[in-house]
Amino acid sequence: MIRFQGAVATASASLYMAKLCKHFRHKIAVEFDEHQATADFPFGLCRMYADAEQLRFDCEASDEGAAARIRAVLDDHLPRFARKDGLVIAWEPQGA
Repeated sequence: MIRFQGAVATASASLYMAKLCKHFRHKIAVEFDEHQATADFPFGLCRMYADAEQLRFDCEASDEGAAARIRAVLDDHLPRFARKDGLVIAWEPQGA
């Protein structure tokens, strides 16, 4: 199992997490409240945590290909919902 983390600094973390989850729930199982969320992708799991300063991602996948898909989905979707803020997820290097 591959675990990896990422984060993005934003004072609107809860808002953007909710937008992501509401979008994802049309295709996958998602549970969320204003502080945390779980998105169960067919290729892995991503937990999200929102606080006053950042949105954090704690993800796991069975292999590097699946991990790359999770990163790609989040890297593609978050900027759509945060267009005015220009958010980009900073992924931690593998094994950090």
